[in-house]
Amino acid sequence: MSEGPRVGWFHCFSGIAGDMALGALLDAGADVAAVREICELLPLGGWDLHAHPTQRNGIAATDVKVITQETSVVRTASHINALIGEARLPDRVADRALAVFGALSRAEGKLHRRPPEQIHFHEVGGLDAIIDVVGTCAALEVLDIDEICSSAVACGRGMIRSAHGMLPNPPPAVVELLVGCPTFGLDVGLELTTPTGAAILSALSGGWGPMPPMTISASGFGAGDNQLQDRPNLTQVVVGTMAASRPQGQPVMLFETNVDDATGETLAHTVTSLLEAGAHDAWITPIIMKKGRPAHKVSVLCDRAVGEQVAATLSGETGSLGVRGQQLERWPQARLDHEVDVDGRRIRVKVSAGRVKVEHDEAVRASRLLGLPAREVVSLAEEAWRRRGGDQPVA
Repeated sequence: MSEGPRVGWFHCFSGIAGDMALGALLDAGADVAAVREICELLPLGGWDLHAHPTQRNGIAATDVKVITQETSVVRTASHINALIGEARLPDRVADRALAVFGALSRAEGKLHRRPPEQIHFHEVGGLDAIIDVVGTCAALEVLDIDEICSSAVACGRGMIRSAHGMLPNPPPAVVELLVGCPTFGLDVGLELTTPTGAAILSALSGGWGPMPPMTISASGFGAGDNQLQDRPNLTQVVVGTMAASRPQGQPVMLFETNVDDATGETLAHTVTSLLEAGAHDAWITPIIMKKGRPAHKVSVLCDRAVGEQVAATLSGETGSLGVRGQQLERWPQARLDHEVDVDGRRIRVKVSAGRVKVEHDEAVRASRLLGLPAREVVSLAEEAWRRRGGDQPVA
């Protein structure tokens, strides 16, 4: 199968914050200079982005700090959207950043019962939070990540201090953002998942659960500020390429049995009986059984709906004491049935893209009536189809 999209899977075993998401992506190989260059397109000054190597519980990670002199600026959702729109960011970076702040404004709007565009952001409207969000989206672009997914998200317990005073942990905004997302609580009295981190996942994650099937190309860890007693305070990202999914096939059953005491006539009759019972196909394979005895394996493919009668026919016609079976899928090519005229005789043909197949039994019957070799009748039938414009592909 061909390669699928590049995916970034966030492993939030200790929660997630904006700086931890950005740190994980930088640790996975996103160039900090390239990320900084994209963030500098924002019409905002007075900040700097630093990424430092660190460790948590012996695991190497990247610690991100946004340095700013700003302390008390409160921005509305409309203001932040205007900043992003004015910045002329790469399309995917702008779309993702707007989606994150959109998720935040909707969550805060519901909690405060105000229109989302009128929401005043406190912590998440600060310059450092804006750079965390846009920087994360920029790092996704630098790594050329097409899709994002996440594990279940860890949250802490107790109470935390915020611009609104003391709040339960996890904060109400985090709970609202993670509606419909898998989460779990830890007996840790710290804010493991922040509104910014929850908004990144809520807005950008297309799936939840264990790491998806992928060919891994990189991974990284973003460090949180606090040391935890029982686990590393990290967010992990795993980057890789997913295999392109194969389209779902037609469900079928394969039944088989081994026989070492059936004559050729019996085996030939069995194949005919299986096809008459509704099988798609049936065939015989020579095999060697135990003690070196020559035998035959009789195989038959059929729809599940007729599986019981086909299995009974296989057992009854061969005299076998049992059959084995398994469920499979098949991908038959589209084909159409047509008729052509060969010297006044109608002969059926099966037509698929770029090919015509003459029904052999009808060609043999016509050959006897016309006094021609069967292979010549087949050739004449194929030529008759081509004269009709039959080289066109099947719709």
